[in-house]
Order: sequence, then structure tokens, then C-alpha cells
Amino acid sequence: MHDHPVLIFTALLIFIYGLFSKLSERSVISGPMVFMAIGVLVSPMVLGLFALHIEAGAVKLLAEITLVIILFVDATQIKLSEIRQSKTKTAARLLGIGLPLTMLLGILFAIPLFDSLSLWAIALMALILSPTDAALGQAVIKSPQVPENIRRSISIESGLNDGIALPPIFMCIAFLAVAQGANQHMDSGWGIFMLEQLTIGPIVGILVGLLGGRAIEFFSSIDWMDPLFHRLAVVALAILAFVFAELLHGNGFIAAFCGGLFLGVRSENIRETMQEFGEAEGLQLSLFVFLIFGMTAIPVASEIWSLNHLLYALLSLTIIRMIPVFISLTGTGFDLKTKLFIGWFGPRGIASVLYLLIVMDELGVAGNETIMSVIVLTITLSVILHGITAVPFTKLLAKNS
Repeated sequence: MHDHPVLIFTALLIFIYGLFSKLSERSVISGPMVFMAIGVLVSPMVLGLFALHIEAGAVKLLAEITLVIILFVDATQIKLSEIRQSKTKTAARLLGIGLPLTMLLGILFAIPLFDSLSLWAIALMALILSPTDAALGQAVIKSPQVPENIRRSISIESGLNDGIALPPIFMCIAFLAVAQGANQHMDSGWGIFMLEQLTIGPIVGILVGLLGGRAIEFFSSIDWMDPLFHRLAVVALAILAFVFAELLHGNGFIAAFCGGLFLGVRSENIRETMQEFGEAEGLQLSLFVFLIFGMTAIPVASEIWSLNHLLYALLSLTIIRMIPVFISLTGTGFDLKTKLFIGWFGPRGIASVLYLLIVMDELGVAGNETIMSVIVLTITLSVILHGITAVPFTKLLAKNS
């Protein structure tokens, strides 16, 4: 019963925002900015209308469900065969060269700034801040003023880099859990634990995605399956992949990503219907997460923000992202302004928020305040800066093209 006010407030907020959503798309005020700001406003930091804790069970459940669905939906939008084609070669470079370099630079820049942290903690922080979120720059992804190959490359990069970052993130969590005594069952066998996490998850995900997709296609072809259930099947398959993998001691999040990546649906019409889920239900979940982020994470993290935290956050959004992009795009023929544009639009958003919530649940806030603070500050700045620059920078790129 005590959760009803939060649910009513959230439902009302989504409804009201929906009434003005098109105006938001054309302005410098994005949906994530609105929901994050309102989350802070109603939190104990300002008005104190709601007092949720970042380690609350409801927050963890929301984070898990949202991440599972987003990983699955993002992966369904990627065709592995297209990654090798010339029209998506930019995305392949960003993922194969840019992402690993971003992770590496993130670690190297953090070492002198946070000498009190262990290398595993620094690596975890850098890895969580490496995935990008195209949703924070919808004006870029949807604008016809941006060349199609650039829009598609940014979208593919965003769709795949969160899944690619998963294995090393969970490896760091496993090491830190053992070091901090947060997961005693791994003390004597973390190697076996990681092997199970990184092998069982993909196998289960691939099987669920292939078999589930084939079943959807078959029963649709004989006119037994209502197209409405194509969208509902997204949630069902994502959760099945997650739960089956967890039951077998694999990683459910990796399973969900692999399930979407290897979805056994070849029909373009069916795939498009399934992917529509991400345009509506997925967006609602994402906005809800940004609201919770503003209510729970920012009030706690803001108490320990420091100059070093701000410096690293700014470096993460600029040099740590842009240098790898420049290197990865060498030889592609893009001019300087296009490289700067792609380099800048690497916002940190929903994946980083959800990974942070999972880390806080696994390791706890105590002893990991610096990691949490830096990640929260970086995401907060990204939501604001990438939100307000999406429309004007898009117009600037089109004007100079």
C-alpha cells in the first residue's frame, strides 16, 4: 500500500509528459532531463515528497526488468550480417576499436585521480561509463538532417556496446565481491563462477532466442498467432532467457542480450512489430528509471561530489570518448566536424544507470561511495549536456554539410 503514492505520481507524470512529448522532441529539453529533474525535486534533497533508497528491493527489481528488456530489444535491432557491410562499417569500427580504447583510457585517466581505489574498482567505474545511449540524443537519431549512415552507426553502437560491456563489468563485480566479502560463495571458486556466468548465459540466450523466434515465425505463418502478441513476446522471451540462465547459474543479462541478438525471426514485418515495443513500453520504463535515478542516486551521490569527481566526469564525456572515436574513424573519409559530432554524441544513460543500480545491490553503497558518486555525476551531466546540444548541434552539422 505504501508504494501507491509513488505509482500514482509516476503514472500521472508519464501521462502529462506525453501530452507535451512532441514539443520536447523539438526543444532542448529531453524526456530524461524532465524525469531526472523531477526525481530530484521530489526527493529528500529538495521537497522530500518521497524517500526511496537506492538499495531498496523495488529499485533493484525495476532495474533488472528494465535492463533485461532493453538489452533484448536493442539486440533485436541489430543484424549480425550488416555489421560487416560497408554501410555499417563505421559502427563496427566504433565497437571494435573505439569501445575498447574508451574503456582503457577511462581506466588510465582514473588511476591518478583516484589513488585510493583498487584497480578493479577503477576498472568497474570506467566500464560502466563506456556504453553510450542514443536515447539521450533522439534529435540526432531521428533527424533527417543527419546523414543516414551516421545516424545508423550511432544507433548500432548504442545498441551493442552495453551488451559487449557486460562480461567485463560482471568480472569486476565478482572480484570486488570477493575482496569486500560481499559474496562469500565465490571465495573458493570465483573462476568457476565466472566461467559459468560467461558461458551458460550466452548458450541459454541463443537457444531461447533461436527457438522462440522460430516458434513465433511458424505459428504466425499458419495464422495462429495474433500480431499483437509479437510485441508481448519480446517481454516473454527476454524474461525467459534471463530466468533460465540464472537457474542454471549463468548470467541472465548476458542471456537476454544474446537472446535478442540471435532472435530466430527472419520476417522483416514480424521483427518490426516486435521492435515497436522499444518505441513505447521500453521508453516508459527508461523514463521511470531516470525518475528513480533522480530520486535515489543523485541525493546520495551529491553529498560527496568533489573537484576530482567533476574533472573525471568531464573527461569521460570528452577526451576519454572523443580520442578513441577519432582513432577508430581514421581512414573512413569523415571530416573533422563529423568526427567531433560522432565523438560528442556518446551520452551515458540508461545502461550506465542500470549497471550502477545492480552494482549497488551486489556490493552495497558502503565502501563504494566514490564509484557511485563519479558515475552518478557523469550520467547527470550527460543527460543535461547531450540533451540541450542535440537539436542545435544537429542543425549545425546540417548547415555546414
